[in-house]
Amino acid sequence: MNTDIQQRIREQVSTHPVVLYMKGNPQFPQCGFSANAVGILNALGVKEVFTVDVLQDPEIRNGIKEFAKWPTIPQLYIKGEFVGGSDIMTEMYQSGELKQLLGG
Repeated sequence: MNTDIQQRIREQVSTHPVVLYMKGNPQFPQCGFSANAVGILNALGVKEVFTVDVLQDPEIRNGIKEFAKWPTIPQLYIKGEFVGGSDIMTEMYQSGELKQLLGG
């Protein structure tokens, strides 16, 4: 495990209220799951999302999977806590739980 990468990820998730590790960026998601995650955050009116394009940084792409012990991307973090990927975000959005978690 690369401790430098783990430290970088820890800093990203702890210094930004909402962090999304995704493929691509919010304007041009590079996979359907990332597009879904961005769509949910937009639908909830989340204005400030710190996004990390894992396709631009292979170390982060591998490191984030170790960090969360979660094998897939996208990954959403709110207030430093791992929330989940696209499927979990969808379920939480539909139940209203994600809106509550975001303080809505």
